[in-house]
Amino acid sequence: MGFDGVELLHRQFASEEKSYLNSLKQRAFDKGLDMPMLSIHQDFVSPDAAERKKNIDHTKHCIDLAAQLGIPCIRLNSGRWKTIKSFDDLMKAKGDEPPIAGFKEADAIGWCVDSIREILPHCESTGVKMALENHWGLTTKIPTLLDIWKQVNSPWLGINLDTGNYPDKYYEGIAQLAPHASIVQAKTYYGGGVWYTLDLDYKKIAGILKAAKFGGWVSLEMEGNEDPMTAVPKSLKLLRQSFA
Repeated sequence: MGFDGVELLHRQFASEEKSYLNSLKQRAFDKGLDMPMLSIHQDFVSPDAAERKKNIDHTKHCIDLAAQLGIPCIRLNSGRWKTIKSFDDLMKAKGDEPPIAGFKEADAIGWCVDSIREILPHCESTGVKMALENHWGLTTKIPTLLDIWKQVNSPWLGINLDTGNYPDKYYEGIAQLAPHASIVQAKTYYGGGVWYTLDLDYKKIAGILKAAKFGGWVSLEMEGNEDPMTAVPKSLKLLRQSFA
């Protein structure tokens, strides 16, 4: 289709065997594609230290997978309170979720900061960076995401700027994150979105990123209902024209 790279999603792996990972690496090489990031899932928003440790270990494990694949970065989630059980209902609430009774947002921020700090030596030893996403949950709020990032204060923690994960005022949110972004995930919604649809002006977004001197990868994340065999090429054309 004309892409320069491919971002992998851990949950879609058919296996974690070394032979499978090596086959992905060689397939990408044969197609002339870089692999800039491995997107994974974890959740540090829990008062249970054992639960947080499980997610810390999972993240370290995925960093090892990325290193085996030659991928220099993993996508990082903060996690969420899960007081809104259904993701559909969370979308209706625009990601604004109340804390667990007896706890505050400051507690969750502390859990995230401490968990990420515990992973940093593993990043340094493998050469794999983490990129914290403005994903639905705790980091839906840009000030909260930036607070975590600043408190960790490490070259091994960057920011994954998602163009679609904002409850409102998305251009303002993009502008706040752009100066600190390590990678951008660019949403498109051809055929209408699964949970919501945004009419994003990518020429405007490209201008915001250029003004912030962003020079990293822009990774397409097509979340529309249209057949990806037609929607993905249209999305690529849109991004190529907008960022030209």
